[in-house]
Amino acid sequence: MPTIWKPSVTVAAVIERNGLFLLIEEETSDGIRLNQPAGHLDPFESLQQAVVRETLEETAHDFTPTALVGVYMSSYRSARTGLDVTYLRFTFCGEVGAVHDQPLDHGILRVLWMGRDEMAACQERHRSPLMLRCVDEYLEGRRAPLDLLHTHASVFDAALPQARKISKNRMELNQK
Repeated sequence: MPTIWKPSVTVAAVIERNGLFLLIEEETSDGIRLNQPAGHLDPFESLQQAVVRETLEETAHDFTPTALVGVYMSSYRSARTGLDVTYLRFTFCGEVGAVHDQPLDHGILRVLWMGRDEMAACQERHRSPLMLRCVDEYLEGRRAPLDLLHTHASVFDAALPQARKISKNRMELNQK
């Protein structure tokens, strides 16, 4: 049977406060990189739920998405595996909330706030080639309403037993 090509669906958050943007510094297979709070869409969750979860896991900050900045596609060749991966990235902007006293996701070294020009000056450290573009489009005022996105109830139908299993697996990984 032929292999079916599927892009990896990811979410990212552009969070601005007083001209600075919330970023994470993380350990990757390509070394230490900067990124927006971002990650993969998990089974049984909406895109909005994913970006809220990823932001909390990676930064310990609450996040309320208010708009979609854009949908982006990029390709990447893994230095570790040599495989090409295509990412379909949904980038949200919104309001940052409370900071929680909790450990950051595995591989996250620290949370930092940087200005747009600071980010532009260190593009070689960006995890995603889309990072600066997302910020620039946010600064240009690009916004699509969240009601543009719809998650059908079928996504959640089998969620409860599977969500428990995913949650348990994630907790076990974080304990390692």
